[in-house]
Amino acid sequence: MISRRWLKFQAMVLVELRHLATINASDRRWQMPFCAALAMGFPLLIGAYFERLDYGLVSSLGGLVFLYSPNTPLSHRMISLMAAAFGLSACYALGVMSHFFPLLLVPMLTFIAILVSMVCRFYVVEPPGSLFFIMAAAIGAYSPIEFLQVPLYVGLLAMGCLLACLIAFFYSIYILRLQPPKPVTPLPPATFDFVIIDSIIIGLFVGISLALAQALHLERPYWVPMSCLAVIQGVSLRAVWNKQVHRIAGTGLGLLLAWLLLTLPLDKWSISLMMMLLAFLIETLVVRHYGLAVIFITPLTIFLVEATQLGHDSPNTMLQARLFDTVLGSVVGLVGGVCLHNPRIRNLLSRRIYWLFPSQRNQTDR
Repeated sequence: MISRRWLKFQAMVLVELRHLATINASDRRWQMPFCAALAMGFPLLIGAYFERLDYGLVSSLGGLVFLYSPNTPLSHRMISLMAAAFGLSACYALGVMSHFFPLLLVPMLTFIAILVSMVCRFYVVEPPGSLFFIMAAAIGAYSPIEFLQVPLYVGLLAMGCLLACLIAFFYSIYILRLQPPKPVTPLPPATFDFVIIDSIIIGLFVGISLALAQALHLERPYWVPMSCLAVIQGVSLRAVWNKQVHRIAGTGLGLLLAWLLLTLPLDKWSISLMMMLLAFLIETLVVRHYGLAVIFITPLTIFLVEATQLGHDSPNTMLQARLFDTVLGSVVGLVGGVCLHNPRIRNLLSRRIYWLFPSQRNQTDR
């Protein structure tokens, strides 16, 4: 009896490890990660040249727009990128403005998470989905800037978006000669549950994760909702679980890599080039294995947010805080994923949400 249970447990563990260790096939060419690294890194090099790495870091956030380039004809691709650039700039602007109203930080990020999730689900935006829009809002909300600097910082991010669109234009002209684009398919019918209810649940858990971070008086609270959102976006409970394990394990190894990098004699140029290399490795690996990509995502995000503060705080303290933030956000994201994909819990939450939309409730009842 005991041996049978032990064999069953071993089989379950092997299945779990197989899920977590699977390397996915990918037809992504090296030019895409290279251009993504250029879109993020070129603003850093400009900032380093003018002795304003802090400005370059803000513009490099706009370079993330390049990752929203779909594999469609050039006209559709550029329209999609410009829409993403507008959305990223708007989210960052809302986040920066909420910085001056501390009581509104949690409601504002919750609202942004709900709204952006609705738009991304309605228009079937492929991964990274709503992640970078909400990340820009969260980073902006905790940026230590003065009120009169808001137009400057929003403009810097918008310029980064513009540069990313320009790089994507020339990249698209080149890559479309090597491989044909996918046709633009009509959008599938947008169901109320998928667009509205799922988005509200996701947004609420993002807000809960930020509220927990603030209640615990964490130094960088925005790391927690970012980790929560990265996990909860899984298309199934299995995907949510895999992402949670990948994110926690990858973050642990990534923090070790970040510690090794922080021991190097870094200056503004080496930081810029190193971040470009990390971005290239991430975009090469993320479509193959999320956990491996997280190993490099962790030091990249640390340098993206903390580069101007390096040397002021102890690296060990900073890295320990990032690990705790990631674990907390991932656990909240896992709980949110259970609520999102468990039929019984989902139906309970859905009835409460339908109460806010009586017309939709009546249509469903019929």
